[in-house]
Amino acid sequence: MVAVAPYLIRAYHQWMEDSDFTAHILVDCSHKDVVVPEQFIQDNRIVLNIASTATQSLVLDNDYISFKARFSGQSIDIYIPTSAVLSIYTGENGEGMFFEVQKPADPEDKKPNLTLLD
Repeated sequence: MVAVAPYLIRAYHQWMEDSDFTAHILVDCSHKDVVVPEQFIQDNRIVLNIASTATQSLVLDNDYISFKARFSGQSIDIYIPTSAVLSIYTGENGEGMFFEVQKPADPEDKKPNLTLLD
């Protein structure tokens, strides 16, 4: 089944842009594929402004969010798996949505349950 979170992220982002709000995402940086400037991570999380005025080449895909942004005057490529997004909200009033944390399945959980038949 396709996850609903990427569709909600795109919808909220579009609503925020149309309403002249500033879209922010809260990212779980403990996810192994997150690429963000490490010096701005606090408590394994980072808040990123994803408004069109703050990003270049923004892609809101089903599997990831990517864009270029400036940090301390330096352009940096950002990559965030959609499953690492904890929240999208407006900077102006905090309105938005939280998402469930999706932890990768433990390999032990993938073992089939077999029963020996006589």
